[in-house]
Amino acid sequence: MATDLLYNVLIFLAAAVLIVPLFKRLGLGEVLGYLAAGVVIGPSVLALVPDAEGVLQFSQVGIVLLLFVIGLELKPARLKVMRHAVFGFGSLQVAVTSTVLSLGGWWLGLAPAAALVVGFSLGLCSTPLVLQLLGERKELQTRHGRNAFALLLFQDLAAIPVLAAIPILAAGSLLADGAAPLLREVAFAAAAFAVLIVGGRLLLRPLFRMAAGTASREVFAGTTLLVVIGAALLMELAGLSMALGAFIAGVLLADSEYRHNIEADIEPYRGLLLGLFFMAVGMMAQIGLLAEQPLTILGLTAGLLLLKGASVLIAARLYGTSWKEASNLGVLLSQGGEFAFVLLTAAAAAALLDAGLVQMLILVISLSMATTPLLFLLHVRWLRPRFDATKPRPAYDSPRDDSPRVIIAGFGRFGQIMGRVLQGLKIPYTVLDINADQVDFVRRYGNKVYFGDASRSDLLRAAGADKARILVIAVGDIEASMRIAERVRRQFPHLRLYARARNRYHAHRLMRAGIHRLIREMLPSSLELTRELLIELGLPQDQAQHTIDTFREHDERTLMRQLEVFGNEKQQIQTVQEAARELEALYEADEDIATPARGAPSQHEAR
Repeated sequence: MATDLLYNVLIFLAAAVLIVPLFKRLGLGEVLGYLAAGVVIGPSVLALVPDAEGVLQFSQVGIVLLLFVIGLELKPARLKVMRHAVFGFGSLQVAVTSTVLSLGGWWLGLAPAAALVVGFSLGLCSTPLVLQLLGERKELQTRHGRNAFALLLFQDLAAIPVLAAIPILAAGSLLADGAAPLLREVAFAAAAFAVLIVGGRLLLRPLFRMAAGTASREVFAGTTLLVVIGAALLMELAGLSMALGAFIAGVLLADSEYRHNIEADIEPYRGLLLGLFFMAVGMMAQIGLLAEQPLTILGLTAGLLLLKGASVLIAARLYGTSWKEASNLGVLLSQGGEFAFVLLTAAAAAALLDAGLVQMLILVISLSMATTPLLFLLHVRWLRPRFDATKPRPAYDSPRDDSPRVIIAGFGRFGQIMGRVLQGLKIPYTVLDINADQVDFVRRYGNKVYFGDASRSDLLRAAGADKARILVIAVGDIEASMRIAERVRRQFPHLRLYARARNRYHAHRLMRAGIHRLIREMLPSSLELTRELLIELGLPQDQAQHTIDTFREHDERTLMRQLEVFGNEKQQIQTVQEAARELEALYEADEDIATPARGAPSQHEAR
């Protein structure tokens, strides 16, 4: 028994290690690699691991852990903000997609009740697949990423009553027995939901406080797994989705002080089990059916992808998204989902659907899941850039000459702080920013910002550069800031130029361009934090401040010396090494600087 288990583990690990890196190197992503690995080791090809269904059931824990981690990152306040997307866009998509696919099933000859179950089942999407694809491309926090997550969350909720209604539809007892059976299921589910939320709020923090008090990482990790699996099982016993229970547990812990530690402990299990889930899906694919009925299977797969992609796109447009976002969602959510396996299997067990039809639909869903990563890759590389290319560029604003004393080029985080101070002192200023989305965003908060390129002399003149005293270059892009500096020096030599430098290299270029005053953006904040650190280590406040002032003066002198050898890498390195030795000697010779003794009590400990 133990040997068989180790043999299966070895097969899974070998398949993942050999196949997944190959797919990643080809740019096809991890998900497609895991699916392909599952097909190769599954019953349809090499049959190295025959029990695909057992592996799939065990690997569902990966989805549970994935939803728990997502819940950890979603604070209740943020979930409240998302309610419109969850119930608005989610309900719209489910309604449109289920209607289209149900009509398609009815047209192909299914009975009305069977067509409804098939249409709804095929309308569900794969939560782990979609979230993995978005996560690989760092798109979970984009607008289409948030809408996709909201939709997946609503689908999890919507699947619950459908799963409960399948036996009723199959028995034909909906009219005979009334709605009582369904209402009982809903009441039981609502009670479990309430128990999880109330119990979680009362018990989770004390439980994790006790686990943290043991100072044992193993106990803390075990407590995390206990909470996740316990919440999942509670929802499962109530007829709800296990993933939904884990998600709620994660949300309840999102505001806790243990959130980051919990996430770090759960991450290795989540990654391994999620990979196992995708391999199990690949193993479930009945490739023999594809060989027997290739045209039927491929036609149904293509039909599912096209109909579902089009219906999601229509729902997204009705919800008010742009064509670009709607196309992202249409391609990303065009596949079938793993929860459809549960619904279709339940429908077959209740004699609502033929077992052969269910096997065929499971293969179609598996193929659609395997196709989605490739389709999304093609979409990202070929179709998405065309939306950016055809997007009409808004015309630059025509700034009014309000006789500003200051012009700020760039109104991100850096420029906004300056603007708030000037506004508080009622000093007139004008802002130019080339990012149209940023301009629209800050205008909502009452800021007077003009969309325009600050390197264009006509826009600067219209903004009042002829009469202004100072121009602040606050843009983050190094080349853009240099372009502004060089052109302003030529066109408006009377303007004093203040600039934000990203680093020493940028500072040297700005200095060579004739900037009057510059601030390296990381220097003041890092020195301030260093001063606080020295005080905490036991250095008196005046000595800590003197230490920081000494460093600042020495660093400014070093910056000027490095300017003289700008472009000579060898001499630059030599200057850095010399400056480090000089600073040590400077600190040793300065009687007003005392290094805190090793082991001396900090200010916090002294209190």
